[in-house]
Amino acid sequence: MRTSEDQFYKVWWQEGDQSMEDTHIPHWKRVLKFIPEEDLRACSVLDVGCNQGGFLRLLYEERPYKEAIGTDLASESITIANSRKHELPIQYVLTSNPAQFEHRFDIAFSLAVMYLLPDLEAHAHQMKKALKPGGVYYATYADYPSNPSFLRIKQKINTNSAVPMQEHSLDEIAGAFFKAGFKVSVRRMLPVDFVELSEDSVWYTCVADHLTYAYEQAYIFRFTAPA
Repeated sequence: MRTSEDQFYKVWWQEGDQSMEDTHIPHWKRVLKFIPEEDLRACSVLDVGCNQGGFLRLLYEERPYKEAIGTDLASESITIANSRKHELPIQYVLTSNPAQFEHRFDIAFSLAVMYLLPDLEAHAHQMKKALKPGGVYYATYADYPSNPSFLRIKQKINTNSAVPMQEHSLDEIAGAFFKAGFKVSVRRMLPVDFVELSEDSVWYTCVADHLTYAYEQAYIFRFTAPA
């Protein structure tokens, strides 16, 4: 767990974490379509990089769970998350190390977070310690480095993010978790509906690049901790 305040930050996205939460809701709902675990009533859940806590609140509405913890490095976002949980069985914690909750979680998520982690092997070991034996960790990843609009995407993220973008390959992600003893599987999150476009996209230089991401570069990993 980090102890130095200068390693945390107030908000993650300089244009406003609320705007990021609003735009991520469709992504979260889409992710749940790829998660086979329907009954979470006996489960402890972890959300790594929870920001303002919206995913865990949505998850409880869709699939109620026993308890959940969300972790993040943004102090103001954690404060907001705790103010919004009301009577839900959720705790939001300012920490960089989910391993402090040793072998507590049945299922874990990190949604659009992996590309911000500088040390994949350290993260894999943290998650191994946080999960119960046989626990499952779902992590979404956009393979932006292979997108033709990558330079534009990287500039947008690095201009607004509190931490710089990392250029991980799929092999590097899988390799870090194999090394930690996880079973690793992955799939593309293919669209089932029309892909909504924006007239003035801040992410992609053309429609074709947007479709390349949607159909070829949106992934969800499933990591199963060793039993």
